[in-house]
Amino acid sequence: MNNNDRSRKGVAVVTGASAGLGRAIAREFAHKGYDVALIARGVDGLKGAKKEVEALGRKAAYFPVDVADADAVEKAAAQIEEQLGEIDVWVNNAMNSVFSPVKEMTPEDYKRVTDVTYLGQVYGTLSALKRMLPRDRGSIVLVGSALAYRGIPLQSAYCGSKHAIQGFYDSLRTELMHDKSNVQVTMVQLPAMNTTQFGFVKTRLPNKPKPMGKIYQPEVAAKTIVYAAKHNRREYRVGYPTLEAIIGNKIAPWFADYVLAKNGFEGQQTDVPEDPNRKNNLYEPIPGDHGAHGTFDDQATYFSPQVWLSLHRDKILQGALAVGGVVLGSILAKKLNSK
Repeated sequence: MNNNDRSRKGVAVVTGASAGLGRAIAREFAHKGYDVALIARGVDGLKGAKKEVEALGRKAAYFPVDVADADAVEKAAAQIEEQLGEIDVWVNNAMNSVFSPVKEMTPEDYKRVTDVTYLGQVYGTLSALKRMLPRDRGSIVLVGSALAYRGIPLQSAYCGSKHAIQGFYDSLRTELMHDKSNVQVTMVQLPAMNTTQFGFVKTRLPNKPKPMGKIYQPEVAAKTIVYAAKHNRREYRVGYPTLEAIIGNKIAPWFADYVLAKNGFEGQQTDVPEDPNRKNNLYEPIPGDHGAHGTFDDQATYFSPQVWLSLHRDKILQGALAVGGVVLGSILAKKLNSK
């Protein structure tokens, strides 16, 4: 066995791996010692992702697959285990969206976004479960959003799909608990991120779309997702704005309605007019290797204090208990010495 085999953590599957967040997730898994199976439609981006994984010393294989095709996803899963070995982690990340008022949407738009963003996660989960349940091990990560809890204007198809994932996840998690399965499942809720989607998705907006609110680099979410794959919590929330949106909507959804009606339209558009004829990736991938980042590097942050605290909460608790023990011991010692 060579050193590369000894350092291997397992096999991770990442859907939507050719660009954006998926690209960052693939790199992070490779950095942590996983061989990575890359699933997406764009071959150029898949080849680029494969090179990045291999540059980090891990094996990679790519599969040009539309996750809306359940049979193709299942075929890829079988090929992954033939080429790389048993699947340890499956990350359902692939998504698509349309920026448009509801009144201008078409049935075809809704169906396509739902097929990719919701059913793509269902199909991936089914293929993962088919292999993980008999082995009674493995981890499935569903990639959600603050928009799984709080819909916003101009992204109704995407918001609806993320809400659907949340419902599917609740059902799946309780079934695995009932069956006392050791297969883990978690959901990671995301904030606005600087990914390629804003230049890729179909839009009917007059100006170029942009992330709304505080913007995070995809690496922030990628680190959380890789951590989540091996630490069995019910849910992870990336960034304070995600936490704020979820909790705020539970407390006062009427206030969120008001704020989004007032700010949600301009807040999702730049001041730059959009080309109404630009290509989008709703039905076909956009050729080229586009990497992980979008065009908002100057506005995006690589760090979230909320994420750091979340991922280190066990150590923080241990430290707090240790400090508390020292303080308590000191107090007791003083009392004993005073007698």
